[in-house]
Amino acid sequence: MEDKSWSPDSWKRCTALQQPEWPDIDKLEIVNKELSTFPPLVFAGEVRSLTEQLSEVAQGKSFLLQGGDCAETFADFTANQIRDKLKIILQMAAILTYGAGLSVVKVGRIAGQFAKPRSKETEYINGKEIYSYRGDAVNRLSTDESSRIPNPKRMLRAYHQSAATLNLLRAFTQGGFADLHKVHLWNQEFIKRSPQGKKYESIAMAIDSAMKFMQACGINLDNTKLLRRTDFFTSHEALLLGYEEALTRQDSISNNWYDCSAHMLWVGDRTRDVNGAHIEFLGGIHNPIGIKLGPTTKIDDLMVILDKLNPENIWGRISLITRMGAEKIDKFLPKLIQSVKENGHRVGWICDPMHGNTFTTTSGRKTRAFDAILKELDSFFSIHDTESTIPGGVHFELTGDNVTECVGGAQEINVDQLENKYETACDPRLNNEQSLELAFYISDLLKQRNRE
Repeated sequence: MEDKSWSPDSWKRCTALQQPEWPDIDKLEIVNKELSTFPPLVFAGEVRSLTEQLSEVAQGKSFLLQGGDCAETFADFTANQIRDKLKIILQMAAILTYGAGLSVVKVGRIAGQFAKPRSKETEYINGKEIYSYRGDAVNRLSTDESSRIPNPKRMLRAYHQSAATLNLLRAFTQGGFADLHKVHLWNQEFIKRSPQGKKYESIAMAIDSAMKFMQACGINLDNTKLLRRTDFFTSHEALLLGYEEALTRQDSISNNWYDCSAHMLWVGDRTRDVNGAHIEFLGGIHNPIGIKLGPTTKIDDLMVILDKLNPENIWGRISLITRMGAEKIDKFLPKLIQSVKENGHRVGWICDPMHGNTFTTTSGRKTRAFDAILKELDSFFSIHDTESTIPGGVHFELTGDNVTECVGGAQEINVDQLENKYETACDPRLNNEQSLELAFYISDLLKQRNRE
């Protein structure tokens, strides 16, 4: 995969879309130089491990669960919030593993998801034109003009918060919190009495029974590391290329380059320019890469991008994350799958059933309908069955909190209830109960596929 013309800064020769209009380029360079001296957030060996696990996902031997905040913020940064996001992902993974009999690769949209692409550089608030909010790594959500001016120093805070978040995640996942003996503790108190919480508790009890059976058979579970800890990886959109370049390091063992800001990076639907700076940058790093694909995806461009990003056609290198929308997936996804198969590309197919199903209410709130999310998932699995390909995973925006941002689900949240607890900095997220409901639904889809 080595390209002798590539370097961590070779993206600067190309057009870089969705970059903030930094008012002081000298200040930006000072910040990026400082970032380049900081320790890596993740390590090459961890990244290689994820690539191996994603290879299993692409070949149907595991299932990818990728989820987390739409946009992390500096304000919502507490140990409890990090723990609760991890809890809901561990719960979902337990449901999928127990129900479908598949190992689950757990990847969070966390510890780096501080930047967002926007459709317009500016917006009008109270009749005044100001910069659009581009994530806490760039500017503030506040609507006064000065808060929206891009400030590169905010990337330093994004780095330090990512480092602290990763430190806590490693402590939780390697220090006993992810122990299957504690599967009951992952169920949050305020949803235990809900239908989804009760259903989860029954699975937790079944897992307990299975472990007691193994112990009765003389198996020493205390020394079984796989039951006491879990791998948990991080991911975010590789949007701010100066930040990503600054955290790119050459591995001393393999001499390969890795973007050490996260284990997995993805390129968005708005930055997937075949000749653009984002594809140029991602082509030289050895992290696994996600490619977001919407209805506007041009098949010929995608084939060129796959050749550029994965010239050696390595399993686990590329995950295609489709975000079509419930009403468009049947029209666009089959053609993409057929072209990828015909050209022999080895990829993992992942469904993002959220971004294509966003709509704005009459009051101006963005939301998503739970039924539309389920419909897109149904189509995703059905299309892959028809094409004899593998539905390898899901990609969600979710939170461990009991928010009211997406309508529908067992809670029957309606448009009028959105204001009860609408807390996202950007796009609406599934709450904890909706996330569990979705995990049970996906488990049923996987079980049906296994039976067939």
